Amino acid sequence: MIQRFDVGARMSEMAVHNGVVYLAGQVASDGTADAAGQTRQVLDAIDALLKRAGSDKSRILRAQIFLADITDFPAMNAVWDGWVVAGHTPPRATVQAALARPAWKVEIVVTAAV
Repeated sequence: MIQRFDVGARMSEMAVHNGVVYLAGQVASDGTADAAGQTRQVLDAIDALLKRAGSDKSRILRAQIFLADITDFPAMNAVWDGWVVAGHTPPRATVQAALARPAWKVEIVVTAAV
């Protein structure tokens, strides 16, 4: 069975299947924030979604991070490093990419175990 959350016409925020949580790309709600601020917003959104699915950040299997400007890598990492659970850091990829809206600086996609 596939369970979908916040289903819209184009996408769902999250799907759960066979004990795995798949999140849509999470972006900041406040595009005026700097890269660190946007990263905090995104990680808060990830925490909330994982909680709804019965999971948490210690159970992340994989993270994909997209930065509009790779020079924001240190600022994003500073926030990320304070957020991840020691001993449970997930495999991760970080790339520079053109994001869907110019105001977005960070987008993160996470897959986690329930």
